[in-house]
Amino acid sequence: MPLVPSTSSQAQIKCKHIGFLLQPNFTMLALSSAIAPLRMANQLSGEQLYRWTILSEDGGVVTASDGLKIEVDSCINNYVEFDTVLVCGGVDIKGTVTRKVLSWLTHLSRCNIVLGGICTGSYLLAKAGLLNGYQSTIHWELLASCQEEFPLIKSSNQLFILDRNRMTCSGGTAPIDMMLQVISKEYGKALTTAISDMFSHEHIRDENDQQRIPLQHIVGATQSKLQDVVALMEANIEEILCLDELASFVDLSRRQLERLFQKYLNCSPHRYYLQLRLGKARQLLKQTNMSIIEIAIACGFVSTPHFSKCYRNSFSIPPRDERNVLAKNKQFASSKESSLGSVKVQHQHQHQQHH
Repeated sequence: MPLVPSTSSQAQIKCKHIGFLLQPNFTMLALSSAIAPLRMANQLSGEQLYRWTILSEDGGVVTASDGLKIEVDSCINNYVEFDTVLVCGGVDIKGTVTRKVLSWLTHLSRCNIVLGGICTGSYLLAKAGLLNGYQSTIHWELLASCQEEFPLIKSSNQLFILDRNRMTCSGGTAPIDMMLQVISKEYGKALTTAISDMFSHEHIRDENDQQRIPLQHIVGATQSKLQDVVALMEANIEEILCLDELASFVDLSRRQLERLFQKYLNCSPHRYYLQLRLGKARQLLKQTNMSIIEIAIACGFVSTPHFSKCYRNSFSIPPRDERNVLAKNKQFASSKESSLGSVKVQHQHQHQQHH
């Protein structure tokens, strides 16, 4: 099976040009995670599907948050022919904002260039007003402050979000999954599965996956009882505890506990507990061969139909369909291995004939 759709010919494939604007103290891991899938897409397809240019505001060297100094290809004013531009942020992103960069990003928007941010990079797009009315995400350290500062943006704690001509994601390795999603939409799942295998990336996360935000960061260090209750929930996924039991463990009344959850987590204890269990179920569904009924029991659901209904309501797909998607991805991977093996054998045969 070809790694690029058979309807594509070399003449039809347009090489996409992606610009990466590095802000001072950008996160190196996030940048590498965004570029690596593009390089591997070119390598495995045998085509130049993507090319990229590294930029800084003035064309000078940029120092990453880990102290490494990166020489860029050019300054921002020298390039206008991009298909996509991604702002790469990191530490103290608010201190890197300049009028020149904001004006440049606004100009790109008027040219209908796809814009995005990785790690904290989407803050600059938000500051320029380019995310108003869009679904957007950012690294969890800035999520709460961005929700306060930019009320016109539909901020979320998802790993990444592709919303029309905007693409935003959190830091770390999340850009791998976002770029794989982009490649999948443009060239199919066979290619993205092959890339994932080359990186030993166990499973490709999608837009339903959430950032795991440290609870202390959300509720504050003073809310030790709330943190204790959540820890109890996480330790009792299979045999769930009732609300009265949870409240008694931390010497609170049921009503006091409900108020704490509503104030700091914007949901009821029952809802939060359910989301923990469903998150665990999704991990088991994607990463193990357990049957759906086994997963339901392991996550505290009394019946498979009830589990399926809750899962579908949360992730917009029934668990059985989710499992079927995973099975198809494995078939893609198997076909890919056969295809690459065939190409390798042909190459060796041609090499022997040449000599």
